Amino acid sequence: MKHLIRNTALATSMLVGIGAAHAEWPTDRPIEMIVAFAPGGGTDVMNRTLAPYIEKELGAKITILNRPGASGEIAYTAMTQAKPDGYTLSSLNTPGYLTMQMDRKVRFDPKKICPVARIVEDPGAFIVQANSEFKSLKDLVAYAKANPGKVSVGTTGLGTDEHLALLQLEKSAGVDLTPVTFNGANEARTALLGGHIMAMGINVGEFVGGEHSAFKALGQFADQRSVIAPDLPTAKEQGYDVLMSSERGIAMNCEVPEAIRTKYSEAVKKALDNPEFQAQAKQQSLALSYRSSEEWNKELPARAERLGEIWKLAKEQK
Repeated sequence: MKHLIRNTALATSMLVGIGAAHAEWPTDRPIEMIVAFAPGGGTDVMNRTLAPYIEKELGAKITILNRPGASGEIAYTAMTQAKPDGYTLSSLNTPGYLTMQMDRKVRFDPKKICPVARIVEDPGAFIVQANSEFKSLKDLVAYAKANPGKVSVGTTGLGTDEHLALLQLEKSAGVDLTPVTFNGANEARTALLGGHIMAMGINVGEFVGGEHSAFKALGQFADQRSVIAPDLPTAKEQGYDVLMSSERGIAMNCEVPEAIRTKYSEAVKKALDNPEFQAQAKQQSLALSYRSSEEWNKELPARAERLGEIWKLAKEQK
């Protein structure tokens, strides 16, 4: 009986301790947000812009840590290996998060990745130097047909939206393009400015919201022209079947208590609804498209199926 009483008391004290820790979250120390891409890209800008507004909702401090590489795998691995206490999050980007699981054995357990909230869905685009001879996707395709393999296109990794857009354009137009991988959009921009690549894949929001006088866009990969780029023709308008966008959101380890994950998701929604943030998001051309954890989880299987078909066709043509 003495052992039973002692064990019961110990278990009770542990539960009280856990409850207290949850009650303190997230005010007792900073939350670390691991961004899967280099500083200055769309994912980094989105998280740095949004963080102060989430901090205000939670009464917490958020620090941003960039861990680029392997299309996001480095960040996802770091997040899932951290203690699941709600103090370590990561950005979550499709299609890279989904396609890397089709391409290789990843170093993290996908079952530990729980989407918390989708923030942005941004269509892809191809851009070139402002003084390039290419004025449209048709021009680039014509050159690629006459010079197989000579058109180099910068991407941020295998299976990313830029890479999959490239593969779709190859198939639709019957051309051979050469992908070149960089750790982030800023690296690719530098390479494009230096003439080391002929074009690069980028999201419309990144292009419109950044310093783009040195570049021009050839076409966007949306079903319809994005509201943030109404003058940029789609690939379909130019005769090519290319449809690709980037989803950007936030994920936590699934072992983090659901109450904490829900609280963070709700804070994201409130931050997105803040008129000050919306004004800033418009200024930075963030293509806001919120989905709750439940909504995003429901949509991911269909997206994964479509991406799987593109990936399978890509392997066949290679």
